[in-house]
Amino acid sequence: MAGGPGWQVAADGGRPEGRSCAHLVLLASCAMSPPAPPVGCPDCLARGWSWVRLRECVTCGRVGCCDSSRGAHAHGHHVRSGHPLVLSLDPGEDWAWCFADEVFLVRSGASGSGTSRRQPC
Repeated sequence: MAGGPGWQVAADGGRPEGRSCAHLVLLASCAMSPPAPPVGCPDCLARGWSWVRLRECVTCGRVGCCDSSRGAHAHGHHVRSGHPLVLSLDPGEDWAWCFADEVFLVRSGASGSGTSRRQPC
C-alpha cells in the first residue's frame, strides 16, 4: 500500500494488491475533514434526475454523482477533463477514488472509526 501526503492506497476487494496512485500529490491540499455536501449533482438537478451519492473533483471542485447514479456525472467529468481524483461527499465517508489508476484511497493512519467507510459507486 504505497502512501502519499496523508493518503494511502487501501485494499479494494477484487483488485490486485500492491497498486499505487500517481496522483496522490493532488490530495495534499485536502482538508482533514471532508467538506459539507452540496445541494446535489448540478447535472442531475438540471435534468430533474435523482442521484445516489456525490463526488467532488479534487482538481477543480466540480461535483457529480457516482457511477451507481443514473448520470454517473463524476465519471463523465473525469472522461472529459482527464481529472483523475474524486472525494466522496457523503457524510461519514472520508475517502478518494483515482479513476486513472483505479485505486481506493484513505487517509494515512485512519483509526478505523468508520470515517473511511466506502460505499459502492
